[in-house]
Amino acid sequence: MLRPIDQYYLEKDEPIKSCLQFMRKHILRQDPHMTEAWKYGMPFFCYKGKMCCYLWVHKQYKQPYLGIVEGARIHHPDLLTEKRARMKILLLDPSADLPLRKINGILKEMLALYR
Repeated sequence: MLRPIDQYYLEKDEPIKSCLQFMRKHILRQDPHMTEAWKYGMPFFCYKGKMCCYLWVHKQYKQPYLGIVEGARIHHPDLLTEKRARMKILLLDPSADLPLRKINGILKEMLALYR
């Protein structure tokens, strides 16, 4: 029996599935205190138990994205606020090489808020 969090990734079509699975592993590798959890029907990542980011697929753009819980406290030109007050998102193009330098910079800034 698969856990809901594992089922979430497996249900996606390619190339979104591979993109999200890569991001899942990449986020978990950022720090030994990073864990994943299934909250609000979506995959969240927690630093020492505090929710810090999540992965989801944008309904309008049909693109996967990295959601940053404390996004309002991170200033990066590629983070989108949309209609959220606190969170910001980074859209990911699943058919292109992921911008790892940008992603790593955002994750580093995010983790600095929790450390």
